[in-house]
Amino acid sequence: MGAGLVPAALLMGVLSGCSSEPKPDRPTGAAKTTAKDTAKDTAKDTAKTGTPTAAKGGTVGGAGSPCALPVSFDLAADWKPKAVRDDPTFGLTKQGPVTLVCEIDAKPAGHIGFIRVWTGGAVGDDPRKALEAFVAEEAKSRDKVVYSQTKAGEYAAAEVNYLNTNEFLDEPKKERALAFTTGKGVVVVHLGGLDSEEHEAMLPAYELAKKSVRNA
Repeated sequence: MGAGLVPAALLMGVLSGCSSEPKPDRPTGAAKTTAKDTAKDTAKDTAKTGTPTAAKGGTVGGAGSPCALPVSFDLAADWKPKAVRDDPTFGLTKQGPVTLVCEIDAKPAGHIGFIRVWTGGAVGDDPRKALEAFVAEEAKSRDKVVYSQTKAGEYAAAEVNYLNTNEFLDEPKKERALAFTTGKGVVVVHLGGLDSEEHEAMLPAYELAKKSVRNA
């Protein structure tokens, strides 16, 4: 009889353990689903671009945004947008057909660099030609220039990857940009960085911006 009581006691212990509340750090069913979906999205983005997409931290370009843009897109956590006014005196805010209108600073997120947004041109402009003109002034000395067709949200876009070999740099550094045409003209989104290492570290934020472009 004593031997028969042991399994019963063990069974009561198991049942009691199963009925206990989840630990505070254990995700609920909804949290598990969200994490799983996020992992799937990240895996898809990584498979397409080789770079994971950063988690969303905010938006820029829409109503109430620091930067008035023809489109809006998502920002990585802690990246801070700031409007830029054209300064014809120094001529630093116009390149090709577009003018610098917004700087999104990565410093609060722990990186040294910006995503810069440029607008201009006209409705119907070829984004590839606009991008070529932009790059010609952005990096007059460059190497390993590769253009490709891509998407910025639902917009057909041209994208370029290149090495900026400016003589004033300590060493060549990676840069990339994309251009697309909206109902209000051309938009160019450019990612630079202090150096190639910083550039690579900021790519997830660039990919987030790229995939989330939509009408403002």
